[in-house]
Amino acid sequence: MRDEILGIHHVTAIAGDPQQNVNFYAGVLGLRLVKKTVNFDDPGTYHFYYGDEQGTPGTILTFFPWRNVRRGRQGTGQAMTTSFSVPEASLGYWIERLTAHGIEYDKPVRRFDEQVLAFRDPDGLMLEVVAHSREKRDGWENGSVAGEHALLGFHTVVLCLDSHVETAKLLTETMGFRQIAEEGNQYRYAVKEGGAGMQVDIRHAPDFWQGVVAGGTVHHVAWRTESDDTQLAWRRRIAELGLSVTTVQDREYFHSIYFREPGGILFEIATDPPGFAVDEPLESLGTNLKLPPWLESSRQRIESVLPPVHLPESKSEAA
Repeated sequence: MRDEILGIHHVTAIAGDPQQNVNFYAGVLGLRLVKKTVNFDDPGTYHFYYGDEQGTPGTILTFFPWRNVRRGRQGTGQAMTTSFSVPEASLGYWIERLTAHGIEYDKPVRRFDEQVLAFRDPDGLMLEVVAHSREKRDGWENGSVAGEHALLGFHTVVLCLDSHVETAKLLTETMGFRQIAEEGNQYRYAVKEGGAGMQVDIRHAPDFWQGVVAGGTVHHVAWRTESDDTQLAWRRRIAELGLSVTTVQDREYFHSIYFREPGGILFEIATDPPGFAVDEPLESLGTNLKLPPWLESSRQRIESVLPPVHLPESKSEAA
């Protein structure tokens, strides 16, 4: 199908201190800060985008860092866990690296026949590194983690729901996913050929408490579509289901529509183009504060309220 969902586009979460966020994701995890901009709906707040060298869809983790934000609660009705893919031989490296940086982690477990290392960021966001042999993407060579061990983009997003039936129906009957595995109370769905970045898990947790979206939780999950035309086709399709879907929003680096799936999680369908090099060269991505044209006239005021942030050392280092 020409208009099929291509996989995960990005995941957006809520953080606290902006510098702490940059230190962890660009420093400890070695992702590239590909865009430093503002929340277009709240321009007194940063919006950070992290990813691979180019900010390729499927690698992009973004944050709204609100200082003094209250801590959220992981629970049902949320995208609970964001998993990154690494080469199979890199699991030991990541255990050593997290240990060296004082990051607590859970004992590695095997899930869906893959090794999974779970930990949290400084705000409590639940993260995983998944090591497996089928990864074909290349790691960023110029970050704080050597390219051979670098995070290679998303592996899976885990949705936590008190009832998975209607969400699974949306995924399989409308969005083009198919169920490929089941393990305990966790169900895995995939689009296209499946694999890292093209799959989502549903964790069925009927007795768990309801999540609260705030600091340390995921705000929304975005799915990839190839163009503006295919996005409009998706908008019509979602509306025909009786779900409330927004008009197209211009996010400068992609275009977006938003809706809540039946379990209450905010979904976005985002276009692959135009990408993050639309307003600055590839070699200098993320180094300057970029504002959309309609906010440029307010740059001085915006810069006066944003706290200064700086990138940590980018030279690759051992754990």
